[in-house]
Amino acid sequence: MHEWEPDGVFLNTASYGLPPRRAFEALEVALDDWRTGRVSWEPWCESTERARACFARLSSVDAADVAVGATTSELVGLVAASIPDGASVLAPEGDFSSLVFPWTTQAHRGVAVSEAPLATFADAIDDPVDVVAFSAVQSSNGAVADLLAIGAAARAVGALTVVDATQACGWLPFDASLFDVVVCSGYKWLLAPRGTAYAYLGERVRELTAPVHAGWYAGEDPFGSYYGLPPRLASNARRFDTSPAWFSWVGAAPAIELLESIGLEHIHAHDVGLANRFRAGVGLEPSNTAIVSLAVEGADERLRAAGIQAATRAGGLRVSFHVYNTEDDVDAAVDALSGG
Repeated sequence: MHEWEPDGVFLNTASYGLPPRRAFEALEVALDDWRTGRVSWEPWCESTERARACFARLSSVDAADVAVGATTSELVGLVAASIPDGASVLAPEGDFSSLVFPWTTQAHRGVAVSEAPLATFADAIDDPVDVVAFSAVQSSNGAVADLLAIGAAARAVGALTVVDATQACGWLPFDASLFDVVVCSGYKWLLAPRGTAYAYLGERVRELTAPVHAGWYAGEDPFGSYYGLPPRLASNARRFDTSPAWFSWVGAAPAIELLESIGLEHIHAHDVGLANRFRAGVGLEPSNTAIVSLAVEGADERLRAAGIQAATRAGGLRVSFHVYNTEDDVDAAVDALSGG
């Protein structure tokens, strides 16, 4: 069975991923069951737990340390709302707003956010910094952060590390346990419907953070936490869960499980290999990312005319390569941009 059948050439996973057939069909079944009222809703929640467990395995952490939600900003905001008054936050210049904005909303408590260039970001981490917040891979241009250097610099001054891995999880293997917080929206490289997000929360952050969104699904026994006091929240990271958007998770579980079965190391080699083939075709040096940004006059129009989906970000063309892309896709994009 062919898992993907893009209509034309799709080079825009950095905006949203294409679901594999098995995920789309699972979603269709659930939607039809919903439409006709054939089932109760509880089995739909099982998909949330399957996806959580798979994300944990892919991230080299324990599923008990992973919370689920709907968006990156929601999960970052949990931590931002709980850091001490007057804390200092350092982020890379031009990082994605869903990572940066939640910290700025704490200005009334004296929380201050400053920026430093990504290329020298680790060097900018010094004693006054309390929180280091950065994307593992930049949304605008695909630049991969020096994860080990940044993590080491933050640990040296005792700063919390908060990583947005939305543009990394699904193609870039890394160990989330090296950081205090790793958040990820699932609708890009994890190929899920929009409305799924994950957060690895290390022990220090779990103790610091208040479960301000707590509801029945954050209970130690969710199905026994429907009504009344006292609160009986989970003792692990599930205390930070929000009630899952059922159908988004129905699509998320088979998609992330398929990625796991393919293997992140294989996906990484495939995606970066295609990106470097494209880079060579347009005269760029090879790199270590699945996302390529470049400035070409009229690039967006040329690609659209050739039936190729890409994006424009920060004033440049952005193309991104994932499991469903081929060398033929790369060559078609190069030809379109070169006028071939």
